[in-house]
Amino acid sequence: MSQKIHVLFPCQEGKGPEMLALAKAILGDTRAWKGCQSIEVYSNADAPDDVVLWETFDQRSDHEAYLAWRVENGMMEALAPILRSDPQFTYFAAHPDI
Repeated sequence: MSQKIHVLFPCQEGKGPEMLALAKAILGDTRAWKGCQSIEVYSNADAPDDVVLWETFDQRSDHEAYLAWRVENGMMEALAPILRSDPQFTYFAAHPDI
C-alpha cells in the first residue's frame, strides 16, 4: 500500500514565493526518485508563506531514503534561510475498507 506524506514548510515572512521557486527547480529529482508516485505543491491561501507538499511514495522506506539523500546533498541545510522553523513531516495510513 502506498504511503501518503504531508510536508509543511513554514517559511519566513515573504519567503513563500522563494520556496515555491526552489520547489519548482528541484522536484524533478524528487519525482524521479525510486518509489515516488506523485507530489502536489500548495501554498496556504490564508498564510501564503506556508508551503505544503502532498507526496505519495510506494512505501515509507522509499521516502525516508529520499529524505536522507536530501540531507546528504545539503538541500535541507540550504532551506534554513527560507524557513522560520524545521519542515514538518506527517505520514498517513490509508483505510481503504472505510
